[in-house]
Amino acid sequence: MNELKKGEFFGQHYKKSTFEGLVITDTEYTHERVDWHYHENPYFTYLLQGKLYEANKNEDYYLEPGALLFHNWQDAHQNIKAPEYTRGFHVELNADWFEKHDLSTSELEGSLQLKNPLLKKLMNNILLESRISDTHSQTSIDLLLIEVMNVLKYQGAVLASKKPKWVSDLNALMLETNGDYSLTELSQLLSIHPVHLSREFHKYFGTTFGQHVRNLKLNKAILLMCTKSYSLTEICYACGFYDQSHFIGAFKSAYGITPSKFLKRIS
Repeated sequence: MNELKKGEFFGQHYKKSTFEGLVITDTEYTHERVDWHYHENPYFTYLLQGKLYEANKNEDYYLEPGALLFHNWQDAHQNIKAPEYTRGFHVELNADWFEKHDLSTSELEGSLQLKNPLLKKLMNNILLESRISDTHSQTSIDLLLIEVMNVLKYQGAVLASKKPKWVSDLNALMLETNGDYSLTELSQLLSIHPVHLSREFHKYFGTTFGQHVRNLKLNKAILLMCTKSYSLTEICYACGFYDQSHFIGAFKSAYGITPSKFLKRIS
């Protein structure tokens, strides 16, 4: 079975950035099929464009744009790519990085598909910082990844606890519709009081209801921006923003720059 060393991924790298303990790549997948292999280091894959089928020893996934995976070190998997253009963003972390920040991957065994919109927002920020690549980028990316690990740890603790059925039902509804429900509409669909839903939301989702909805919309916006097939006006309305000023304000609040500047950085 093939072992891929640091910074190695099947495909053509548009950009590879090396930081202390980290390698970040933006890659076009060029292989229709990749047989069983594993990587020397743990890493995240964030699918920006195209579709993939991936299988590991425990399960398999059909991945579309916006899919986020974590692969622990030496976790074997295989991939099949759809005929269309496919692009992935990878963040690879070596043992020194985990030791430096007193973190461990022991709780993150195997491969994980990560659906939390907050994690994807953090990955969008890492994508942006890797493109800026100035004297502050190492620290910024380190802090973002530490937050990613904290969210994963918190998420794991929530999953280990006994959570009510409405949490899973709510998560499915929000992911299917990109947050196109109001709090009142969701409470009616789930047959729970809106006050209870609002109070308990942060406990299970790690953020407020309003921020969760904004994350879903902005994550979708960034994926549409990556395709370079839509104008910012089209993206604004496709993602459920009222108007351009609302879209620009929400985007700048989340990422510190306007959508047009973000688009230039990642293109």
